[in-house]
This record gives sequence, structure tokens and C-alpha cells, in this order.
Amino acid sequence: MAPVDLETRTTEFALRIIKLFAALPKTTEAQVLGKQLLRCGTSVGAHYREAKRAKSTHDFVSKIEGALQELDETCYWLELIEKSGIMSARRLASQTEAVELTKILVTVVKRAKDKMKK
Repeated sequence: MAPVDLETRTTEFALRIIKLFAALPKTTEAQVLGKQLLRCGTSVGAHYREAKRAKSTHDFVSKIEGALQELDETCYWLELIEKSGIMSARRLASQTEAVELTKILVTVVKRAKDKMKK
């Protein structure tokens, strides 16, 4: 199986977050948490696209670190949704992808920072 590029992967992640939001109960607490999740979960791909157009390695690192912050926040809201009992862990497959994307982007940042040192 060919690897999926990060632009596609972050877009697919955002689409899963949108579908998850749509599946949340219409209770006030679920919607409040869901809107937070929707905002940060869909912005990961936007940050990545911005990074692809970075003007320098420093700019690139800054934008990827922004994506990492959004991923971390996404993980937080997913965790709250699960631990509050709003949705089961089984239905929150986005958690696994958020962790995987975090690992990938941490590696990307480390490599870029190493490149800046040379």
C-alpha cells in the first residue's frame, strides 16, 4: 500500500472530525465540546498547507508547531468526550489518527530543526 501524503491525510482527518461532530448528541455539553473539537481538528490541515508555503525553515517549523498545538488540543477534546461518557472510545477512532499525525509532525519538526543547525 502506497503511503498517503500528509495533505491528504490531514484533510481526511478533518473530514472524520466533521463526521464525528455531526454524530454527537445534541445536548449542550456535547455540542460545546464538539465545537471546540471541530475548530481545532479541522485546522490541522490548514496549518500543514500553510507550512508547505513557508518562506523559510523557521516559518515552516512555526507552522508545523501550530499544527501540533491543534492536534494536542484535538486529543484533549476527544479525551473529554470519551471520559464524560458522551461517546465511547470505540467510536472515537480519530484519537488514534491524532496520535499518529502527532508522531509524524514531531519527526518533521525535528528534521527541520536539525537542518537549520547545519
